[in-house]
Amino acid sequence: MVLGGSVTGPLTVREVTAHVKQLLERSELLRELEVVGEISNFVAHRSGHLYFSLKDEAATLRCVCFRSSAARLGFEPEDGQRVVAFGEVTVYEKGGQYQLLVRFMRPEGMGALAEALAKLRAKLEAEGLFDPSRKRPLPRFPRRIGLVTSPTGAAVQDMLTILARRYPLAEVLLFPTQVQGEAAPASLVSSLRQADRREDVDVLIVGRGGGSIEDLWAFNDEAVARTIFACRTPVISAVGHETDWTIADLVADVRAPTPSGAAEIAVPDGRELEIGLQAAGPRLARGLRARAEAARARLDGLLARPGLRRPRQLLTEYSLRVDDATQDLVSVGRQRLERQAARLDTLGAKLEALGPSAVLARGYSITRRADDGTVVTDWTQVRPGEAVEIALQRGALRATTEAAMPPAQEGSR
Repeated sequence: MVLGGSVTGPLTVREVTAHVKQLLERSELLRELEVVGEISNFVAHRSGHLYFSLKDEAATLRCVCFRSSAARLGFEPEDGQRVVAFGEVTVYEKGGQYQLLVRFMRPEGMGALAEALAKLRAKLEAEGLFDPSRKRPLPRFPRRIGLVTSPTGAAVQDMLTILARRYPLAEVLLFPTQVQGEAAPASLVSSLRQADRREDVDVLIVGRGGGSIEDLWAFNDEAVARTIFACRTPVISAVGHETDWTIADLVADVRAPTPSGAAEIAVPDGRELEIGLQAAGPRLARGLRARAEAARARLDGLLARPGLRRPRQLLTEYSLRVDDATQDLVSVGRQRLERQAARLDTLGAKLEALGPSAVLARGYSITRRADDGTVVTDWTQVRPGEAVEIALQRGALRATTEAAMPPAQEGSR
């Protein structure tokens, strides 16, 4: 075989493919490029890798997006969607085909929207709307659950089915809203406020099923985000699929990967609760039996005391003790009364000896002024010629003073 003017032997398929791969990988153009096209033959493998083709009117390009890159896409690709893919061209040697190894991809025409979303996210994050410390825990056993979603979508039916199966004790209230289109943000704000005003709603689920980034754009609206932030009721965000992220997811107290996942997060599994209660029953019975046996042992110990075995004898002994104590109290009281009576007699005799009658009996008298009855104790209280009354032990005298004389010592000075 002649190749490039030189004679060489035949090449293996592997050698040819390896040579082509080297040529492609050396190309600056193919090492890092953007490709615009429509997705077709899309397959999301269970490994997390994405396999698809990009096509236009004239050609088709095979593509692969490995799991690590697919997890960061921010949207769910689907057939018929026009996208801009970023990556490098490489050769899959086993298949002998070249392909685009996709590192990142976005829907075509979403560049401005993505920029606006990034700016809004940075603004709200700076204001603390995403702060984990303000996120509230969900009630463990909610009595009423509010669904803020479209009443006609498949998502609401999935949530209702799961809630009824897992926890039929909870009542579900639907607050219909638009979830797509220009009117969707205002509708979401209105329905969220209406649901939050209900005092009997314990948790809210707001969201919708999957779609393109344009379909989910209402959940990136600033007014919707601030309304979720202002809700008094804990909010679960359930927008799109697991790979979809919106501003509503970041503001909500809990982000669920899907609406079905939100229903599972919102309520406990009734079957698991039943199994837990069945398992707790024997433990509770054993605990009650142990407490009953302990109480019985304590009662037996009390009954074994002498006083409780012979209660009549114990009461008789106490009665005799009360009689003896009563007699002692009466005796002590009588003695104290006798001592007090003797003391009172002594004090009475002293008071009687010091009283006016006793003084008068010893020859003394009491002189009073006749006009006002004032007892005369000093010679200056009576003037000559003034009438006085003199009280004796028996009777009284009425007299007129001739003179008022000071005590002998004063008169001598």
